[in-house]
Amino acid sequence: MTHLPKFSASLLHPRFWALWCGVGLLWLVVQLPYPLLYRLGCGVGFLAQRLMKRRARIAQRNLELCFPQMSDAQRQQMLTKNFESVGMGLIETGMAWFWSDRRMRRWMEVIDFDFVRQVQAQGRGILLIGVHFLTLEIGARMFGLNEPGIGVYRPNDNPVIDLLQTWGRMRSNKSMIDRKDLKGMIRALKAGDVVWYAPDHDYGPRASVFVPFFAVDHAASTSGTWMLARMSQACIVPFVPRRKPGGKGYELIMLEPECSPPLDDAETTAAWMNKVVERCIMMAPEQYMWLHRRFKTRPEGVPSRY
Repeated sequence: MTHLPKFSASLLHPRFWALWCGVGLLWLVVQLPYPLLYRLGCGVGFLAQRLMKRRARIAQRNLELCFPQMSDAQRQQMLTKNFESVGMGLIETGMAWFWSDRRMRRWMEVIDFDFVRQVQAQGRGILLIGVHFLTLEIGARMFGLNEPGIGVYRPNDNPVIDLLQTWGRMRSNKSMIDRKDLKGMIRALKAGDVVWYAPDHDYGPRASVFVPFFAVDHAASTSGTWMLARMSQACIVPFVPRRKPGGKGYELIMLEPECSPPLDDAETTAAWMNKVVERCIMMAPEQYMWLHRRFKTRPEGVPSRY
């Protein structure tokens, strides 16, 4: 299992004081009533769209590539909503890390969690597919309140953030595991654990295959899903942590398990997985992390999409 970060006196070095002050401010802010947090988060997103101009251009380009059938006005409307979700994502990180279990349960609704119990009754591990929604942090917390699992993550370069995100995610989950630790993931799945896994980003050329994703024909997609599912024989269970409109809370939606995914080769599995990811995204497209350069890796000789 991945060596998890621990608190040490070095994290109190003056170079981290501003960050600790920011964390303290976030803790104070999330003590406010949720309806007020909802309005505040949307306001932060409004400012973010104007300040994060490069990320706004990336998000707009991704929407153009994925949804060419949309009008410019429709994409602009989605972009605005997406940045409101960016602002809420910051607030929700504080909620996920600092709210009590009782307060979290008050604002969440769980839908079709029996799907998870059905797989567990078979004694099989669960490869929990959680795509990069901006509700990612709060989604992990909500799922863990129902069934503690193991999160796959990339250790943060900043040791304070690395400690905080690990501590926050483990408030209702078992442990974390480095995304490079394939053997550790397989061991956990074979032991019947739930392993949270996100196959939707562009992780570079070394472990990717090129398959369709929305309207993009050759999108670099991880081959990790194929390796994990083939070697662990786990069931794949997608889930969507969706923010309700109007400050009414959250839905944790489980989708039907797939215990016999197509595993002929990495391309076949990745193409199938992308269809699952598309289905998840379309349940709340404005809440997806469109700011990521999803199509940065291209086949050799093919020009950049950005």
